[in-house]
Amino acid sequence: METTFDNKIVLVTGASSGIGEAIALLFAKCGAKLSLVGRNEKNLQDVAARCAAEKGIQPFIIVADLSTDEGCEKTAKDTLAHYGRLDVLVNNAGISARTCIQVTDMKIFDDVFNTDVRGVYNLTRLLVPALIESKGNIVNISSISGTVVVVGSLPYGMAKAALDHFTRLVALELAPKGVRVNAVSPGLTVSNIVKRITGYTEEEYQNWLKKGEKTVPMGEVCVGEDIAKMVVHLASDHSRLVTGAIVQVDGGLQFCGGLNIYSEQIK
Repeated sequence: METTFDNKIVLVTGASSGIGEAIALLFAKCGAKLSLVGRNEKNLQDVAARCAAEKGIQPFIIVADLSTDEGCEKTAKDTLAHYGRLDVLVNNAGISARTCIQVTDMKIFDDVFNTDVRGVYNLTRLLVPALIESKGNIVNISSISGTVVVVGSLPYGMAKAALDHFTRLVALELAPKGVRVNAVSPGLTVSNIVKRITGYTEEEYQNWLKKGEKTVPMGEVCVGEDIAKMVVHLASDHSRLVTGAIVQVDGGLQFCGGLNIYSEQIK
């Protein structure tokens, strides 16, 4: 069966690059009307142009920092003012940090939790009434760092563990209202986030990925489209009775502790 989101309004946060960009592009291919949120206006415009080229539907873009109350409020208000409804909320925006308790500080903790937990909590809170009205659904982007314990994944792993439990709690609360809530948990995935937190050159990053591949049971790291396909599946009617699920897309990495490759980034 073909997956279609014709006349559906989909909000994707963190849509200016990486996994968020891939999610936006796949929803565009499926005919969705998009609200794209990010902090980099130029990147958002570029992604929006690529989305519009799929089906001729121009996305609505919002430049906002979702770690702030103002950013969440602007995102919710502007999306509903522009479209009048919301069918799917994809909470993808997030930041990472590679540190451990012996060298960390509270700014790192606050930065990660403000975006990865508080921002998701706040934006979801603001948009739940609209999702109840549309009988829509929510897909959160988590990480296997929330379940695989590894030195160097603090406080990012803590934040993703919190997001997983948030998913289950809100799924239970909203199920009687007809709103489904699920999460996709990527493993080692090609994106810019590792380069940002390590300062790796492109060559260093590619070497790191090749080393990472050897830790994945299926022998390949994920790309953004792998994650996007699962997001779209969970958001579609194909998953109409799926809620409270945390779905790993990782080539089996969570079974072998392969994320210990991240510990190499701790100085």
